[in-house]
Amino acid sequence: MSDDPIERAGLSKRFWERKKMADMSQKEWEALCDGCGKCCLNKLEDEDSGVVVLTNIACRLLDDTSCHCAQYEIRHQFVPECIVLKPSNIPDHLYWMPQTCAYRLVYEGRALEEWHPLISGSMESVHKAGVSMQGRTIPEFEVDEDDWEEHIIEEPT
Repeated sequence: MSDDPIERAGLSKRFWERKKMADMSQKEWEALCDGCGKCCLNKLEDEDSGVVVLTNIACRLLDDTSCHCAQYEIRHQFVPECIVLKPSNIPDHLYWMPQTCAYRLVYEGRALEEWHPLISGSMESVHKAGVSMQGRTIPEFEVDEDDWEEHIIEEPT
């Protein structure tokens, strides 16, 4: 089986450049995710400034090796507050979305990064580029919430 996400899913080449987000199929929408794992990191928001920072503390469902949710289809049973990104709610979530996130880039009319699996043809390219959280996270149940500030990180880009 091919590692190329476009071939595996039977998608059209560069569909994200021709289609509006709202017109994408579910397969196309899901394929936009680069698999970096950054959206599954716990974030801290300054109440006064609204600035959001990342921590290396991951959602309990993040598989640190693949950078994918271990229970994606039923994640809301375990993490009810998990956000489901949709074309209609992207504007509401831009403030916390990773700078390299394909949903953000496409919404803003910018090109996908060269390491994005839809460009590179490999699901591993995001890890090889050093952009993912692969092997860099701590499960949330291992850190007391009062100590999260000690785990603030810069976004790998």
